[in-house]
Amino acid sequence: MNTVTSPEALEPILFSPPSIGDAEAGEVMAVLQSGWLTTGPRVERFEREFAAYVGARYALAVNSCTAALHLSLLAAGIGPGDEVVTTPLTFCATANAIVHTGATPVFADVDPVTMNLTPASAAAAVTSRTRAVLPVHFAGRPVDVPGFRALAESRGLVVVDDAAHAVEASSGPHKVGAVSGDLTCFSFYATKNLTTAEGGMVTTNRRDWAERIRVMSLHGMSRDAWARYSVNGSQRYDVQMAGFKYNMSDLQAALGIHQLASIDDRRHRREAIWRRYDAGLAGLPLERPAPTRPYDRHARHLYTILVDEAASGWTRDGLAEALRARGVATAVHFTALHLHSFYAERFGLQRGMFPAAEFISDRTLSLPLSPAMTDGIVDRVIDAVRECMAGR
Repeated sequence: MNTVTSPEALEPILFSPPSIGDAEAGEVMAVLQSGWLTTGPRVERFEREFAAYVGARYALAVNSCTAALHLSLLAAGIGPGDEVVTTPLTFCATANAIVHTGATPVFADVDPVTMNLTPASAAAAVTSRTRAVLPVHFAGRPVDVPGFRALAESRGLVVVDDAAHAVEASSGPHKVGAVSGDLTCFSFYATKNLTTAEGGMVTTNRRDWAERIRVMSLHGMSRDAWARYSVNGSQRYDVQMAGFKYNMSDLQAALGIHQLASIDDRRHRREAIWRRYDAGLAGLPLERPAPTRPYDRHARHLYTILVDEAASGWTRDGLAEALRARGVATAVHFTALHLHSFYAERFGLQRGMFPAAEFISDRTLSLPLSPAMTDGIVDRVIDAVRECMAGR
């Protein structure tokens, strides 16, 4: 008997293909036809709508979450001689932004279950030089927001949130970015839940910080300098500080406007895929993501399993290679920062200092997760993982 294999069953499974629709494509074409490509009316609209979505007074669009972190720290007055407490289980941009201000990143260990920095571990790392704490909502799971607010208030610290994974996340009744941090930074990179290909956003409720970030993000020029080439713009502007080229373009914002409008549809799809993974991987000698606290909303950005060789017979890297051979792309989030040569050598760090982060770092493997995935593709990932486990 002849059988026909569907193209879906043969194609390699990408780790996180973007979910882009006709509305985004149409808006990008409208920008191209408008004659205005860079920072302009669509950026302004995206900022306004994003602030409303999060529930913050101000939203400032920039070209990356890295830029958002850098500008937030500078706006809060962080600089040489200061320390910022953060997690080692994050992408290098988190710590790099601290380094770029002239301050020192001070790492504190994570909770082994949530994989998030905890207020208790952060508090233990606070010194007389600590000016800020920078928690990361890892994989989309909100940190202990009330705990960090209490820590900040008791020690006189600024909270800068790294919400690169957490655009839809909520802590209690509030979305991350409303009151979770004094400044909250989001990523709209190509793999993120809301994408502008490259891009980021800062939210804050402080007008002075918002205005400072606005000026710093475009060369330090006065507020409306971006409009100087428009019909109604002024040719005159003032350079108020030595700023940066961190602005977002209208081409990027064209994607963001419609990605934001459909964000709940994509969130529901991510949640459905998450449930399918939970059910399909149940009973395997792998550790699946921990349940979310009932009063929080997880953004479902990364579905991370922990691969322990003693339990499964696989190393993390071995399983990743076996899945790759079966056409399934995976990713590692993350190699703990203190295990990288720059941080180890610059700050005198070594293995053994943050055991929970190291345990996760050595075992974590993120499976493909995107609203663009069909149930059939999700089942192929599950089948590939189960085949690997059965073959050991």
